[in-house]
Amino acid sequence: MNRTDFQSRLLSWYDQNKREMPWRDCGDPYKIWLSEIMLQQTRVNQATPYFERFVSTFPTVHDLAAADQQEVLKVWEGLGYYSRARNLHAASKLVVDKFDGKVPDNWDEINELKGVGPYTASAVLSIAFQKKHAVVDGNVIRVLSRYYGIEDNVRSTKTKNAIQDYADELISDDRPGDFNQAVMELGATVCTPSNPDCEECPIQEDCVAYKTVRTDEIPYKSKKKKRPHHQIGVGIIMREDDNVLIALRPDDAMLGGLWEFPGGKQEEDEQMEDTVKRELQEELNVEVSITKPFMKLDHAYSHFKITMHAYLCELESGTPKPKSSQEIRWIPIDELEDYPFPKANRKLTEKLMNVNKGQQELEI
Repeated sequence: MNRTDFQSRLLSWYDQNKREMPWRDCGDPYKIWLSEIMLQQTRVNQATPYFERFVSTFPTVHDLAAADQQEVLKVWEGLGYYSRARNLHAASKLVVDKFDGKVPDNWDEINELKGVGPYTASAVLSIAFQKKHAVVDGNVIRVLSRYYGIEDNVRSTKTKNAIQDYADELISDDRPGDFNQAVMELGATVCTPSNPDCEECPIQEDCVAYKTVRTDEIPYKSKKKKRPHHQIGVGIIMREDDNVLIALRPDDAMLGGLWEFPGGKQEEDEQMEDTVKRELQEELNVEVSITKPFMKLDHAYSHFKITMHAYLCELESGTPKPKSSQEIRWIPIDELEDYPFPKANRKLTEKLMNVNKGQQELEI
């Protein structure tokens, strides 16, 4: 199958089978850019409601640039990978200040935006401005490695570069944005990781993996390293007025700009209650007593897993100071929902608010 036939079959299939998405065919570079940032590490069905909520709150890049970071993080809350939101917010200010509120339509300028790398730049330039830049994501890697019968490890830079070269050769001159979306759509809906629907594939005729019955072997991806598992102790410090202490994580840290209950990793041969006491002393310069266990939960991040052990605490001595955080605040329990929290901490706040309202009993 030559390049022209490949394009024709793929684009014809796309025109008939593409899924409806709120950012697709919208013609708005801001919304297309936002969607590409949200779709990093996130599936379409997960990102869609967040996209709609975000656009409703910040309908233009000017609205986003004028917003407070805490407001941006609150609207993003639950989507994860919060550096995306911080970078997007910072980049929106540059778009307004340097580019007159218009998302850049060329390679050099769009790559000035924080959080924009080669993939995002290629996607936005091709979809929003019809510039000929081929994208390579996980779906594209799967489609092209099967089509060309590439057996090398797709985690390697060499293999990814080879697939990029193939994508660059194949991309349509007239419809580069649709071509990119078509390959990604094919990978997401037909050429899936397991049990691909090869009979519905418009390019299966010349697909090496299909012809040699190796779709379960290609692409080859080496195993990831096992994710470490950490035990985390967290202290929920309460005052007599039912206010609770929360801390703001540094912007340059993981989950930066989000609020949390202070705590940290359990050390070897350390009891969990001692972990909480030590961490609160190190982070806040206070001594606390443990009142009772509050909640235990498991949570997985991209590179590690945690089991969080939360305890209700009371101050014994010292005045809390933000030694390792940007800021600390005492707030009423019913105001916890107004602050952006990481997902694991959000589970704590929800239970705390329900207990405070008498809707849930405290399990000890």
